[in-house]
Amino acid sequence: MPVAGSVRSIMVSSHHIAAAFRDVTKRFGETAILEDFSLEVAGGEFVSIIGPSGCGKTTLLRLLAGLTEPSGGEITQEGQAGRSAYIFQDATLLPWRTALRNVELPLQLAGVSRDERRQRAEELLKLVGLSDATLKYPRQLSGGMKMRVSLARGLALQPSLMLLDEPFGALDAMTRNRLNEELLDLRERQPFTALFVTHSVSEAVFLSNRIVVMSGQPGRIAVVETIDFPYPRKSALREQPEYYEKVAKVTGLLHQAEEVVA
Repeated sequence: MPVAGSVRSIMVSSHHIAAAFRDVTKRFGETAILEDFSLEVAGGEFVSIIGPSGCGKTTLLRLLAGLTEPSGGEITQEGQAGRSAYIFQDATLLPWRTALRNVELPLQLAGVSRDERRQRAEELLKLVGLSDATLKYPRQLSGGMKMRVSLARGLALQPSLMLLDEPFGALDAMTRNRLNEELLDLRERQPFTALFVTHSVSEAVFLSNRIVVMSGQPGRIAVVETIDFPYPRKSALREQPEYYEKVAKVTGLLHQAEEVVA
């Protein structure tokens, strides 16, 4: 059944578009993962993507990162591709490098001098609250600490666009909520545009300016919901009735999108 008010695409009116998908199709063999997908992300936005499994959420990030090519349509990104950072579901830290040297890695690959990259890495670890863990190896870190290191590494080259693929999905609820708050704090200190994939409606509502709800088989936009809570957002937001109302509304939209698949 169709989603009430459903659309295949949504465009925002802005003179500053950080990323755009225009009539994008992605196929793997005979299977269409995405079809006629169009979305514009304005500079400075935090856009979350939710939807049923298999609707192409991660594929969208991989397309924008250049990790795979579209089967049709056009994808554009403001500035150089190197100004984007991809944060995976797993922290993907190198086990033989300390937290400090993991954060240094993109700077090292970019040819930054040893002293400069060490200073920058130390600043970033301080920013994510890990000043005392610089010399620890991944095996010595909790899941939340590993993800903080991953975020610090992603911020090392000062990206204008962050692509986040369920980075907190494997964490317990308390740690996840705390990292949601810390992610927004980081964004206040080092601004970036964010495209965030999640299965958590409450997480998407807490973080986002807009939530893109997708239907699947093949992936299309079912509806886009604007989240107008002011920034900065703190934990107290989760206690407000307006927050619960928005979570309930988006959950209903997601269920409608899932019925399209079923």
